Amino acid sequence: MGNLKQKVRRTKYKLTRGMTGKRAAVLIFVAACLAWTYGAIVSLSRNWELEQRLIGKRREVRLLELEVETLALENQYYASEEYQELAARDKENKILPGESLVYLPKNSEEAKKKHENSEIQISYAEPSNFRQWLSFLLAI
Repeated sequence: MGNLKQKVRRTKYKLTRGMTGKRAAVLIFVAACLAWTYGAIVSLSRNWELEQRLIGKRREVRLLELEVETLALENQYYASEEYQELAARDKENKILPGESLVYLPKNSEEAKKKHENSEIQISYAEPSNFRQWLSFLLAI
């Protein structure tokens, strides 16, 4: 117990006698720098989180704007005469004067041949390795 009291007294003496004005100023300066650094880090992380939220909200707004535009275009299409004519032909079996309606059985040879020639063949020639590198490096 006595040994502990001596250590406490020595430490107290060293802190009180060894603490000069310059050392106190340096300690205060270091503490202020640490507090400022901590505050800056907290502020930067908060700003980054807020920026990420803002980016997410902007994406949501843009997505909603695109959905609204899409719905407006769909409404325009549904109000058009072209759609009304197609809907009348499809649902009510309406035809224009001079036209005749032909019902083909499902999967008949005539039905298969009808769409056989209308397929579009798309061929894509892969660019050379040199062209791919140019495209990558020059963003063309």
